[in-house]
Amino acid sequence: MKKRLATWVSLLTIFAMVTAGCSGNGGNANGNANSGADSGTDGGGKKGEKTEFLFWTPFSGADGPFMKEIVDKYNSSQDSYKIDFVIQPNGEYYKQLDVALSTGKDRPDLMIMHLDQIPTYVNKGQLQPMDNLASAAGINKADYVEAAINYATIEDKWYGIPLDIHPLVMYYNKDLLEAAGVTSPPTNREEFDAAVEKATNKDKGIYGYVVPTLWPQQFIFPTLVWQNGGDLWNGTDVAYNSPEAIEMIEWMRGMVDKGVSPGNVQQDGENTLFLQGKNAIQFNGPWMKSQFDEAGLNYGVAPMPQLGKAKQAVFGGSHNFAIPKDVTDENIIAGIGDFLKYVSSNSLEWAESGQALASKPMLESEEFKALPQSAIAESFPYVQFAPNVLNWPTISEPIWGELNNALLGKKDAKQAMDDAAAKSKQAIGK
Repeated sequence: MKKRLATWVSLLTIFAMVTAGCSGNGGNANGNANSGADSGTDGGGKKGEKTEFLFWTPFSGADGPFMKEIVDKYNSSQDSYKIDFVIQPNGEYYKQLDVALSTGKDRPDLMIMHLDQIPTYVNKGQLQPMDNLASAAGINKADYVEAAINYATIEDKWYGIPLDIHPLVMYYNKDLLEAAGVTSPPTNREEFDAAVEKATNKDKGIYGYVVPTLWPQQFIFPTLVWQNGGDLWNGTDVAYNSPEAIEMIEWMRGMVDKGVSPGNVQQDGENTLFLQGKNAIQFNGPWMKSQFDEAGLNYGVAPMPQLGKAKQAVFGGSHNFAIPKDVTDENIIAGIGDFLKYVSSNSLEWAESGQALASKPMLESEEFKALPQSAIAESFPYVQFAPNVLNWPTISEPIWGELNNALLGKKDAKQAMDDAAAKSKQAIGK
């Protein structure tokens, strides 16, 4: 939560927030009094002090305060550990992380990592498996959404404990659809095409669906390709210049040609129009919820409709907790395990940011089911992640510039995707 979720949100303001631990009831929220600190020492060996550890996240957007609240509550819930919570700028997160991990300077003890980054960092030898920590803390794989667990398990070792699953979702302006005579959100292409045409009112500058030419196409394009029976990677090579992919690009461009969408949509243009009440439907991530709430929009959220011809599918990302390989202090590792156990049953604040949680006990709780975004979890059975291919973010980078060319009408769809594929093949030495 992009992944670039969380890479993926364009706010680059740096927050550096350090939380202060408060005395609790002599034990932690999981009933493990002084877990990891039975010796009476902290990580520095000073008797009677809490074990402190550093936790990095890229939540530099509206989601940051929600995670800070979880950390604050954890720090106040027990007397053994204190988390120093730091938010790094999302756009620079992995650059900062690479420096910290390679030099050891100000290296985090615990960090948020996007799921599709885990294979690359495992290959670089910079992550440690979570199996022993999880076992000691009473954290079970069966308590999390399987798709994320399977992706983060490499050569039978578990490298990421998932916080959330953030699939692409559909937001719709209830007032605009109602005015257009659309009584329910569309679930397939026929219903979608009809709804966006009815909602378009050129005299009032209202569009049924504004086609983004940049972000969040990183979520939209893979979803459409998979739904249409195509793929991004065929097992040995890139495959996003397939007929199935080309057809979906042409379908998106067709909405511009029909006037359902304006052309030349700049970064975040579709969201700006949605906030202004001039875009009836947009596809985006769960992280947008707080922004729409603050704007006072009368909006709904629903799973992605099946717009392709083959199957239901949706691209998703996942924020995972991961630990650098060089973290060896047993007290710190015990503290991290204690915190992650706490989060597995105390993360409703994160759900309130708009995210759908990866912990099954939280998903099944009445509190989560009462939230509007609980509908997001309906797509978990068919969520798909980026191909589990080493250096996939680098390999796939050419897609987005060439897709932009196609959606702006600068190139036809096939030429654009052929060019993207050729550039990707260069990146992998083919």
